[in-house]
Amino acid sequence: MLQIKDLTFIAWGRKFFDHASVSLPPGAKVGLIGRNGVGKSTLFKLILGQLHASDDEISLPKAARIGSVDQEHPATPFTLLETVLEADEERHRLLTSLDTAEPEDMGEIWARLIEIDADAAPAKASEILVGLGFSQEDLSRPMSEFSGGWRMRVALAAALFAEPDMLLLDEPTNYLDLEGALWLEARLQKYPHTALIVSHDRELLNNSCTHMLHLAGGKLELYTGGYDDFEQRRAEKARLQLSAKAKQDAERAHLQAFVDRFKAKASKAAQAQSRMKRLAKMQPVATTIEERVAPFTLPSPPRPLAPPLIRLERANVGYEEGRPILKNLNLRMDLDDRIGLLGVNGAGKSTFAKMIAGALNIQSGELHRDRKMKVGWFHQHQIEAMDPDDTPLEIIRRAMPDASESSRRSRLAQFGLGFEKQETTVANLSGGERARLLLNMVAMDAPHMLILDEPTNHLDIDSRRALLDALNDYEGAVILITHDRSLMELVADRLWLAADGTVKPFDGDMDEYAKFVLDRAKQSVKPTQVAREEPSKAEPTAAPRKTVAIEPLKRKIEAAEQVVTRTTRQVAELETQLADPQLYKNPTKVAELNKRRDAAKVKLDEAEATWMGLAEELAEAQA
Repeated sequence: MLQIKDLTFIAWGRKFFDHASVSLPPGAKVGLIGRNGVGKSTLFKLILGQLHASDDEISLPKAARIGSVDQEHPATPFTLLETVLEADEERHRLLTSLDTAEPEDMGEIWARLIEIDADAAPAKASEILVGLGFSQEDLSRPMSEFSGGWRMRVALAAALFAEPDMLLLDEPTNYLDLEGALWLEARLQKYPHTALIVSHDRELLNNSCTHMLHLAGGKLELYTGGYDDFEQRRAEKARLQLSAKAKQDAERAHLQAFVDRFKAKASKAAQAQSRMKRLAKMQPVATTIEERVAPFTLPSPPRPLAPPLIRLERANVGYEEGRPILKNLNLRMDLDDRIGLLGVNGAGKSTFAKMIAGALNIQSGELHRDRKMKVGWFHQHQIEAMDPDDTPLEIIRRAMPDASESSRRSRLAQFGLGFEKQETTVANLSGGERARLLLNMVAMDAPHMLILDEPTNHLDIDSRRALLDALNDYEGAVILITHDRSLMELVADRLWLAADGTVKPFDGDMDEYAKFVLDRAKQSVKPTQVAREEPSKAEPTAAPRKTVAIEPLKRKIEAAEQVVTRTTRQVAELETQLADPQLYKNPTKVAELNKRRDAAKVKLDEAEATWMGLAEELAEAQA
C-alpha cells in the first residue's frame, strides 16, 4: 500500500530519515513506534504532503484516499451527526446532486446510493459517535456546544466513518477515556483498509495492529505481530548482535596480537601483512543501543497510618449548593489499596478524585480521613496550566526553598531532566518532559496516597514502563484513572466504577469490563432515534420497524443470560468452598463466605427475573 524508498529528510538542522525504506502491505494495521522526538509525526506530515519529499521516495496507489485527524473540528452550527455524515464525500455529493439532477440522471444517482448502502450511513455514524462516548441526545446537538476535546473525538469519528484507503492516527487515545480506547481498539481490528497508528498504548498496539514499524536512527524497520512480539524479536536481535560482536572482538584481538608480535620479523612479515589487511577490511558489527530511560521517583511514606485512610458513609458530593454529582458513596480505602477508577467521561471520576484529594467537600453524609494523611494529586489539566515562561529550576526552587542550588539540580536530574533542560522554558519542553516533572513533583513529599488522573498521556512506552515499576515499588495507596489498559491491569488490584451518579466496586476484571463497555456501546445505538437525512425519501416498510423493536431486545437478553451464567458460577464456587469441612475451623471466614453466597443468590434472583421479563417482551414483540 505505502512504499517508502531511500527516504532522506533533513530539516531544522537535524536529519530525521537517513535512506529509510519500507513497504506496508494492503490492509495492514501498523503501529508506528519509537522514542519521543524521533520523527513519527514528521513521517505523517511527509505522507500527507505537508512536508516535501521527492516523488519517488514516498508513493501510494493512484486515487488512494488518505485520512488523518490533524486537529479538532471547528465549532460550527451543524449537528454531530451531520458533521460525520459529510465526511463520506461521495455520499454527500450524490445526495446534494439529487436537488438539481435532471430526471434522466436520477436513476443512476439512486443506483449508486444503493450500491454504497447510503441508507445505512446514519446508523453507522451514530454507532461510531456513541462508541467514542457521545450519547444519543448529543447527536442532534450543534458542534459549537462541545469543547475542544470532544470536537477532537468528532474528528476521529469522521475519519473512521469515511474509511480512507490509508488512515493515519497520531496518538488517538490521548483524548479518549478508557471506554473510548477499548471501543477504538475493537473498531481498528475490523477496519477494512490500511492504517498507520502512532501510539504508546501497549494494549492497542497488541490487540489492534498486525505489524510494528520501528523508527530509530533515521531508519524504518517493519516487524510482524503486536508490540509484545516486536519486543521479543528486538531483544533476540540485540542478543545475536552482541554475540557476533563478541566473536569479532575476540578475532580482532587475536589478529592484532599476531601482528604486534611478528611484524618486525622478516620470516613472518608476509603473514603479518595479510592479517593487517584482514583487520582493515573488518566491518564493525552494529549493535542495538538502547537509550536510558530515567526512573520515576515516588518515595513511600515514612510511617504507615492506621487504617482506614478514607471511609465514606452515605456521602453525597457536588459543587456549591447544587445537585450532587455523586450520591450515596459507601467506600473504604486502606494504605495498601490500589484502586482503578472506571467510568465514562462525565460520570464523576474527576469529582471523586477532587473529593479524595481534599479539594472538594462533601455535601452530606460522612467522610472520615486521617488528619495526618498527605495526598499527591496529578491531573491531566496541570500540564496545560503550567506557565510557559517558567523553567524546571524555578519550579523546584519554589518547592524546595531551603535547599541548596546543587540539591535542586540533583533532584531535577533524578527526575530525568538533565542540566541542559533545567533552565529551558516550559514552552520548549516536550509533553513527556512536563509530565515527568509534574509526576515526580506531586510525589516529592512521600504522600500516603497518590491520585493519578491520566498520567500517561504524554509518556512513551518505555517511560510508561518506568512509571509502572515506580508504582509497584511505592508502598502507599493509589487511585488510578487512565485509558492505558495495560497500566490499569498491572497496577490496580480492585476496580471501582463511576456510573449512574455513584461509585461502587466493579465485580470483574478488565477483560469483563472491556466486554461490558463494548456490549453497552452496541445496545445504546437505537436505530429508531437516528435522524433521517433525506425527508423526501419513502418511509421505511413494516419489516425494518419490526427489526428495530426486536434486535435490541435480543441483545439485552444475551447480556442478561451472561449475567445469570456468571452469577450462577459464583454461587456454585462459594457453595463448594462452604462444603469444605476444614473451613469451619475459621468461623470468621465461614461467616464472610455465607454473606457473599447470600448476596450472590439475591443477585442471581434479580438477574433471572430480568431475563424472564425480557424474554416475555421478546415473545410479545415477535407476536
